[in-house]
Amino acid sequence: MTNNNQNKSQKNKSSKKPNSSKPGYNLYIIIGIIVIFFGLNFFVGNGLGGGATPLTLERFETYLKNGELERVVLMKGSNIAKVYLTADAKSSSEHQGKRGESVFPGSTPDYQFEFGTMENFENKIDEIKKQFDVNTEIRYETENTVFSDILITLLPFALIIGIWIFIMRRMSGGGAGGAGGQIFNIGKSRAKLFDEKTHIKTSFKDVAGLEGAKEEVQEIVDFLKFPEKYTSLGGKIPKGALLVGPPGTGKTLLAKAVAGEAGVPFFSLSGSDFVEMFVGVGASRVRDLFKQAKEKSPSIIFIDEIDAVGRARGKSNFSGSNDERENTLNQLLTEMDGFGNNSNVIVLAATNRADVLDKALMRAGRFDRQIYVDLPDIRERKEIFEVHLRPLKKIDSELDTDFLAKQTPGFSGADIANVCNEAALIAARKGNKSVTKQDFLDAVDRIIGGLEKKNKLMTLDEKKAIAFHEAGHATVSWLLEHAAPLVKVTIVPRGQSLGAAWYLPEERLIVRTEQMLDEMCATMGGRAAEKIIFDKISTGALSDLEKVTRQAKAMVTIYGLNDKIGNITYYDSSGQSDYNFQKPYSEKTSELIDKEISKLIEEQYERALNILENNRDKLEQLADLLFEKEVIFRDDLEKIFGERPFKKPEMVKPKHELNGSSKKVTDSDSKTEKNDDISDSFSKGSNEKNDLEESNKKE
Repeated sequence: MTNNNQNKSQKNKSSKKPNSSKPGYNLYIIIGIIVIFFGLNFFVGNGLGGGATPLTLERFETYLKNGELERVVLMKGSNIAKVYLTADAKSSSEHQGKRGESVFPGSTPDYQFEFGTMENFENKIDEIKKQFDVNTEIRYETENTVFSDILITLLPFALIIGIWIFIMRRMSGGGAGGAGGQIFNIGKSRAKLFDEKTHIKTSFKDVAGLEGAKEEVQEIVDFLKFPEKYTSLGGKIPKGALLVGPPGTGKTLLAKAVAGEAGVPFFSLSGSDFVEMFVGVGASRVRDLFKQAKEKSPSIIFIDEIDAVGRARGKSNFSGSNDERENTLNQLLTEMDGFGNNSNVIVLAATNRADVLDKALMRAGRFDRQIYVDLPDIRERKEIFEVHLRPLKKIDSELDTDFLAKQTPGFSGADIANVCNEAALIAARKGNKSVTKQDFLDAVDRIIGGLEKKNKLMTLDEKKAIAFHEAGHATVSWLLEHAAPLVKVTIVPRGQSLGAAWYLPEERLIVRTEQMLDEMCATMGGRAAEKIIFDKISTGALSDLEKVTRQAKAMVTIYGLNDKIGNITYYDSSGQSDYNFQKPYSEKTSELIDKEISKLIEEQYERALNILENNRDKLEQLADLLFEKEVIFRDDLEKIFGERPFKKPEMVKPKHELNGSSKKVTDSDSKTEKNDDISDSFSKGSNEKNDLEESNKKE
């Protein structure tokens, strides 16, 4: 199999050599030559560029009477007289100082001037020649302007065509030699080819975690390398695999690893590369892409962000007009599983919006496999940290990857890479000789909460209100069993927030009612503290209200956790509800939903008030400490409240993992804890948005 691929590549390489030696023609150089030629023809043909000096009619008559003129050429049609001096006259001092030098000797006149009527001028010359006995030759020439007229006619069209081609080349986004660079290649595929001659350094070793996804993708590579192993039993090679998951989880990285591991040609492009303003271009590029892939089969096609071209048909086109994107999708469906035979061509695609894709694209026979790339767990985060710590040259020996993995729950692979890079930048900014543990903690704070604004001005009352607000969050969360344990509280402005609290949430697969209620109660602790201490409330709880409203709405309308509404969900996992013009429930049910949401929030607010009233002295003690230090940690809360009496839940590994397999088990109905280990708790003004998403968002 490998020898055949090498022979094919050598044939392709040898067949391309003659073409590569051919010189390329630049359209702009050709247009420039035409313009220059036209200019020379115009100026030289009319005697304007050869050095001829203008002459008055009186001086002409004087030179003619003195016999200084060898010949006079009268141009019919333009009434221009071209004057040529005799050899003796050219050597005189009078003409040497005034006469211009000729570019083309013998062809350019010494003087020229424009006369009036041809008949009167001829009579004047004849009269002077007879009177002064002058032998000056008089010639008549008709100016040949046919070629100049043709150039004048065609030059505007040539310039317009040149400008149009220039604009089309810029719009097509390619150079003169690239696919799509020329206007006539606009329908060609823009896919970038990686083959055995291309050095791709990324391999499966560089992809930490994602064991299940790597296993399935690696199996696809194995299909192409050793097809007999699978076809000998009557099996067929899958036609496509769809990588689905949140942003930054490593979908594109997996595709790069496939390009590095596979010994077959790999075509990589984005879904937006098919989109063009011209009708039929997208479909043409799809045809050309699969044509190239079949010529180099076995091969792999990778389409990143396929939702740009694969959205459900008939959902977004309300005008009824022709949709070029739908035509492109139709061609893609035909190429993947039509009457044609795309043997040994596998299509990989990646998206984080699988819910909006067309059902015909998702069915078996096109994308036979859907590989879900989830956010990494604590073990996978440790592996990802080890990969991204390799490029850092000097790392503190006390740095523990287990600790970093615990401090970044729910972080994606891209987030972890950003943490490592930001830690190195912070260490360099501080002038450290190595990257320390504190640099990584500062990097996590910077990425999640934003940059500290220590010079932000605020009044004493505002600072005190922020301190009690944050102390309220910390107190309630510390005293509730299912609330996320506190790590750090600060009243130093950071990002858009005037204060923030860092939490370390548990990595749950499912969330129960009491857990969501405890989190809602802790979120309302800030406003409850303001009410108890000042008997006033402010706009600083905007982000808290947004968070608890989303949680309460999810409990009532999505997860079926409300007794009045019952075991009903109004959530559409297919994503098609975006195109509905009416609610999926009646007006009576809508009123009931509003009441239940408000009831849930108010109950947790009253619960937070009761907790803080019973612990008001500790709340004030914590707020005073926060007001003084501006930043407090878990140890400070333990000194005031004592250790939390709640035990951590015991983690159990899957049975197959205990037997030695590292494949990860997922549940389609499971709930994943989001990566936010900080809760933005005091934002400025009614227009502020929450810096972090809610921790219990459905994946």
